[in-house]
Amino acid sequence: MLEWMHDDELVHYLRHDFAGNTIDDCILFITEAQDESESIHLAVADDNDEYMGTVSLKHIQKNTAEFGIALRSCARGDGYAVFGMDEIIKYGYRTRGIDTVYWCVDPDNQRAVSFYEKYDHHGCEIPEEALGYTDDEKRRYLWYRVRRKMVSDEAPI
Repeated sequence: MLEWMHDDELVHYLRHDFAGNTIDDCILFITEAQDESESIHLAVADDNDEYMGTVSLKHIQKNTAEFGIALRSCARGDGYAVFGMDEIIKYGYRTRGIDTVYWCVDPDNQRAVSFYEKYDHHGCEIPEEALGYTDDEKRRYLWYRVRRKMVSDEAPI
């Protein structure tokens, strides 16, 4: 986890400054992730159970949550992002009844923008559910939303 937090190429476009995080911050995050009352954080791992990154549903309110993802650089381009995104959204649907997931991206983060476009996610208006963002941030970021489209737990979103 600390590896991606200190990867300037990745964190450069994120809202939070992770560069100063320590191993103790990672341990605290993992410990606090046990409480899924307001957020769900899941590890993405490879077939050998090696940590590849984290996917999150944050600010859960009623049937809505904000999506987040951070992957190690070695995991990029290998399908971990698609897998992690699909799985956490399905998990949120199954365990919490979440039917609307939103997220935002810095428009300068072309890697992320291209990823979402490639997987048929298109921009939307600023969701009224977006919590914790200033008006300037709301206007600056590109916003995305996905609504529940699954027929079963096995079906893709």
